Amino acid sequence: MSEDSLLKYREQHKHRLNYMPWLYWSLKPKNRNWAEQWQQEYQAYLMEMETVEIGKNCFISPLAHIFAEPGRKIIIGDNTFIAADCTLHGPLNIGHEVAINHHCILDGGRAGIKLGNQVRIAAYSHLYAFDHGIDLAQPIYQQAVRSQGIEIGNDVWLGAHVGIKDGVKIADQAVVGMNSMVTKDIAQKEIVAGNPAKFIRLRA
Repeated sequence: MSEDSLLKYREQHKHRLNYMPWLYWSLKPKNRNWAEQWQQEYQAYLMEMETVEIGKNCFISPLAHIFAEPGRKIIIGDNTFIAADCTLHGPLNIGHEVAINHHCILDGGRAGIKLGNQVRIAAYSHLYAFDHGIDLAQPIYQQAVRSQGIEIGNDVWLGAHVGIKDGVKIADQAVVGMNSMVTKDIAQKEIVAGNPAKFIRLRA
């Protein structure tokens, strides 16, 4: 393979990893070397430019949008991945072995979002830890914004296109079905689905 072909292959491989980051941990040694260097350089840049802490052996797509100004810190635990086209705005506290797939939005508002360990968030899910008032006395954009925060426990799976409302707590080992809107707390091991999300059954 010529040097030009090798560079083209590598760029395509990077593109694939941006959208399918779980492949990062199964790369062959010859690809793992350049991929690790690529990630180390990008993560160092990100920590220099934003108020971000990144754990060991993480993959963060350079095509993700990560904003963590002072007072809105983002902490990312070990062995976590963040795929392309995500938008993350702190404060966020992300646990170990967390998967945030492409096109997800996590906005911590003032109170923040906390994700436990081994949380899986499928593509196009949105978590907003703030809300506007809706009093008719004035336009919505002029009303006070509240922020209660969002908490997601360990080993929780959010299916694709899930929305999580401010103030919601989801306990360990819960599952939220695709296209669901979560407006109330979810108890441990519950499987919920729908808009608004409702109890289906318990995980066995």
